[in-house]
Amino acid sequence: MRAITKAAFACVAMWATVATMAQPGANPPPMNVLQLSADGSVEVQQDLLSITLRAHKNGTDATSVQAELKQALDSALAAVRPDAKAGQMDVRTGNFNLHPRYTRDGAMNGWEGNAELVLQGRDFPRVTQAAGRVSTLTVSNIAFALSPEASDKAETEAQTLAIAAFKKKAEELAKGFGFSGYTLREVSVNQGSPMPKVMAMRAPMAASASADAPVPVEPGKANVVVNVNGSVQLK
Repeated sequence: MRAITKAAFACVAMWATVATMAQPGANPPPMNVLQLSADGSVEVQQDLLSITLRAHKNGTDATSVQAELKQALDSALAAVRPDAKAGQMDVRTGNFNLHPRYTRDGAMNGWEGNAELVLQGRDFPRVTQAAGRVSTLTVSNIAFALSPEASDKAETEAQTLAIAAFKKKAEELAKGFGFSGYTLREVSVNQGSPMPKVMAMRAPMAASASADAPVPVEPGKANVVVNVNGSVQLK
């Protein structure tokens, strides 16, 4: 009985020691760790133009309305396809929908639908002149953005600025707290996507405008921001 008692006591003591070592927070938290963040921002000219042209038709017969939309879209495509060039002006169709039309009393009284054509590219004169030649659709939206190439270049520049700002801030704070320097513990880099500037046309272009008159546009600038945040060990 005495041997069993000693063995049991030894097992209990060993379990207690292991449990104490495994308890979270048993190790002291790291000392002199500083959390900080810094941003890098680059302002660049928007170089990608997107013009959406739209047709709206309505009538009593769904087949007739659909045929009118298709005819308007086919005519628009025929007018712009000769000027299409990859990257400079890409042409694609947008939404094409047809749905019932109802009165205020909830009674169905016909059909209506919409068809869209989107012109997008970096060659602004080419895009605006092509849009101006379309007579079967009207301009519903104009948007500016950054091309992938311009966005990547701006993000690289903003990232360089953000990293430099992070390092400078870490050095200044280390000295401010009486330390000689720091070592990097962990860091994350977050790149934000610039929001395109949107110009919404308040009214469709007049049908009487000259056939080759380009759509007036004025691009703006976009801010590309990269954030660097993390922690450093003061030393």
